[in-house]
Parts: sequence; C-alpha cells; structure tokens
Amino acid sequence: MRVAFRVFRSAWTSWESLFGQAARFATDVGRDRLISISHSEDKDEGVVTIWYWANAERRPTRRHE
Repeated sequence: MRVAFRVFRSAWTSWESLFGQAARFATDVGRDRLISISHSEDKDEGVVTIWYWANAERRPTRRHE
C-alpha cells in the first residue's frame, strides 16, 4: 500500500459543489482506504484534498479538478 491523493480545486465552483465532488470521490474510495480530507483557500480558489491508501502497483495520479 502507498499513500495517494486527489486534489479538487476551483475558483468558479461553490464550496458546496466542490465539497460534493470531493465527498463523492471519498465515498468511492471507501472508509477502509480513506485517510483524511483537508481543505483550504488559495488566492480565492477552493482546494479540497482527499488522502487515501492505494495499491502499490498503481502509479500516482496528479488529477486536478
């Protein structure tokens, strides 16, 4: 297992929508693999990061939405 993450960010999407996207992804990851969810604001852009356990065979992804 390795630690992986997915970042959701947007200057145009509401916080509610941004959190909704992140929540759907976290639900798909599942509670057994979920490590944490963090959020912040960067230059008027909402940022939510999902941290989770992933299989070692999978390559890290750098997906930003």
